[in-house]
Amino acid sequence: MELFFLLVLVLLMAAALGSGFPVAFALPGSAIISVALAALTGWLVTGSPDAYFVHGGPSEWLNAGVTNFRGVYWEVERDTLIAIPLFVFMGIMLQRSRIAEDLLVTMAQLFGPVRGGLGMSVVFVGALLAATTGIVGATVVAMGLISLPAMLRNKYSHPLATGTIAASGTLGQIIPPSIVLIILADQLASATDQASTARKAMYKDFTGELSMPSEFDVSSTSAGEMFLGALLPGLVLVAAYIIFIAILAFVRPNAAPAVPYDGKYDAQFALKVGMALVPPLALIFIVLGSIITGIATVNQAGAIGAVGAMIMGGYRLREGHPRAYWPAILAFASVVVIITITQINPINVKNIATNADMIGLVIAVLAVIGLLAALVWSGVRAYRIDDTLRGVMIETAKTTSLVFIILLGAAMLTAAFRAFGGEELVKNFLTGLPGGFWGQFAIVMAVIFLLGFFLDFIEIAVVVVPIVAPILLADPSANVTAVWLGVMIGLNIQTSFLTPPFGFALFYLRGVAPAAVKTLSMYKGVIAFIVMQLLALVIVAYNPRLVNYLPTRLSLTSETAPPPLNPKLQHCVEQFVFNQYSVREEEIRAAIDRARKIDISGLPKKLAQGIEESFDDAQKTFELREQVIAAQAAVDKAKPAYRPLHSEAREIQSRIARDKAEMRELEILLRQVTGEDAAGRKEAMAAKIALLDTDIKQLEASIPAQWPETQKKFADLLKAEKTARLKYRRNVDNAYEPVQETVTIVGATDALVALKPTIEGLREVVSSQAPDKVAQQIAAVLPDISAVPGARSIRSQVSRVRRALTGRTPDKDKAIAELDKAIEMLNEEVAWRERAAANALPGLRAYERAIFDTIGLRKQPKLPPEQAVEVAGCMAHHRDISLHF
Repeated sequence: MELFFLLVLVLLMAAALGSGFPVAFALPGSAIISVALAALTGWLVTGSPDAYFVHGGPSEWLNAGVTNFRGVYWEVERDTLIAIPLFVFMGIMLQRSRIAEDLLVTMAQLFGPVRGGLGMSVVFVGALLAATTGIVGATVVAMGLISLPAMLRNKYSHPLATGTIAASGTLGQIIPPSIVLIILADQLASATDQASTARKAMYKDFTGELSMPSEFDVSSTSAGEMFLGALLPGLVLVAAYIIFIAILAFVRPNAAPAVPYDGKYDAQFALKVGMALVPPLALIFIVLGSIITGIATVNQAGAIGAVGAMIMGGYRLREGHPRAYWPAILAFASVVVIITITQINPINVKNIATNADMIGLVIAVLAVIGLLAALVWSGVRAYRIDDTLRGVMIETAKTTSLVFIILLGAAMLTAAFRAFGGEELVKNFLTGLPGGFWGQFAIVMAVIFLLGFFLDFIEIAVVVVPIVAPILLADPSANVTAVWLGVMIGLNIQTSFLTPPFGFALFYLRGVAPAAVKTLSMYKGVIAFIVMQLLALVIVAYNPRLVNYLPTRLSLTSETAPPPLNPKLQHCVEQFVFNQYSVREEEIRAAIDRARKIDISGLPKKLAQGIEESFDDAQKTFELREQVIAAQAAVDKAKPAYRPLHSEAREIQSRIARDKAEMRELEILLRQVTGEDAAGRKEAMAAKIALLDTDIKQLEASIPAQWPETQKKFADLLKAEKTARLKYRRNVDNAYEPVQETVTIVGATDALVALKPTIEGLREVVSSQAPDKVAQQIAAVLPDISAVPGARSIRSQVSRVRRALTGRTPDKDKAIAELDKAIEMLNEEVAWRERAAANALPGLRAYERAIFDTIGLRKQPKLPPEQAVEVAGCMAHHRDISLHF
């Protein structure tokens, strides 16, 4: 019966959407009706409303809906969706203020004289509008009203003209900032959590180990990473469109003739191009650049974009009038002043210590007031001229409300789908397909492509992604990143705007195209661009670096970059370092030999011994590297023969696990069955349990006889490789840490010497002042001593002085005695540090510089830029980890 109500759910949704019923109500309505029918039928037939639900019942479905509602509107951590109204406002404001129109006209005049240039200009402007507006309908309509008549007037092929405009308008779905990427990031965040849980359970079931190494976990994504990941694939798509038009214009000149410009290419025209092109490009660089450099989050960048669009609209709507550019000039000057002040004298309102701080604060406040005045000024203009601001706000509210209502409705639909066992059904179907991950992925992409013929991108993103993404992300054989999967789905969803019969870009263009342009011509025109989108999908599928490289590189080079010790980085860090050993082995060995000649006799015995042992460990690094390489080679050699057996055995074990889970659920339901037909239902359930038990025994018997022994041998090889790597890692850490510690301690000699007068001056303070005041002064000195590396023993001794003065009976004599010991320790410490600074420090620093990016790389706070680039390139590839499961 569960399958029956699942079918009811799907048919209701399809019927509602097919009849043109609003999506925002079709999704939750289908869920509510199907859940109500299942609960009512269960209550009438069995006396329990939960009877025909695989998971829970109507109460749990309702709880899931409330949880999703709270997740969208109340959870502070889930703030990604805030960016949607900001970017929508930015796009609509730019479109309503006719900046898009200026771009189209100017670029057409610039590129028109080139054969196919008018079509290329449409693609170029489409890409710019995608990066500024991201609103497909507005972009297609604008280009259809402005560029299509010019293309038709100049004898462009109807299919080429309409196909170019429709396809260029859809670039806003993949070129950031994009609403669909924000929605996908939000959906993939929860899908990643589910996939991580599933992968950990899989690791535990297959290996018997309680915890999975964190390097095997699923990586989450964010809207910022999605923007970065989609940037290069979007540019690839733009390049493909332009190359296609150029080739077609060369092969068939009559399809895309040159369009001569009647005016002159003079300074005035150059100024016109600059005024049309520079402001949108500047806004793109500011919005995307602030995200890429880590200056702003996606939400903050959206606010920057909205403010920039308001200011741009303020001068464009007033163009041709006196003082049209004054608000923009005021805003620009204010921003320059703010940036200058923060660079010269960083402002901290809570720490105004000097006159310079106060002057900087006053100037910054005036600059902020100027920026706010420019924003209000631009807003007033937008409000008064053609009621633009009101129209933009209404359209923003409508679009945002639509997105959020669909999100909530989709959450209700997905919860109902899971309650009827649909998720398990999909999972079993996908995991049962031949071809492993890529077979599953191909089916999912095909389904999304076909759904694009009938559904909008939002419905696909919020209905399909939560169901299939956890399954694909949990698969360790491909081990794909969430950002790559999101971009692939985004590229695929983009085709939904072009595919007949419900391609929205076609509808938008049909609404503004003249009657002379036949609908069939539009359908013909988009075919080539759909093929190119699918080609881009294939290119990105086989070149995941196009998506993964930029987000990974930004992560590794940012201020909050993970340290090289991070388990997820180890594989690629060691790959890089091992390559460096091959190139620089003689150089590093020579550095070790020179370091052994350094005079370290002045160091304390413990430090000197650690340094000597670190040289020995450094020398052993190359031998241990060879052991790791040999262990890895043994694993690689065994993989081809082991992989088919592993896949076969794990597939059987997965089926056994699914059957056992179904048996457990049936046994629970068997105990809960009540009602008039309870006996018949119990008999049917018992028969199904017996059938599953027989199937499990048959599956267990079908596991290859050589599997246990072969699996143990391969596990031993993996263990040997892991042991070799751990031994190598401990060795290089031991080889670098003593050198790093000694250089840090000896390098802080001047800081320790600077404390001598303060500590020695405490003797007079102890003798002459009250114990409580002395204790306060000592407490103020202790943090300064703690800040000096290697001065812990001195700090402890000075603390004893303070304790002698803070007891019930303060003892000044004891305090002075303890202070004399502290001063004696300080003098001894300074003496050996100064000798070491003169004799050993230069050599140790040279040695550390020679090994810090190889032997010492793991102990750096973050990867140096050159190494970060190399490691990012390695991590951008997907690594198969299935044989560890």
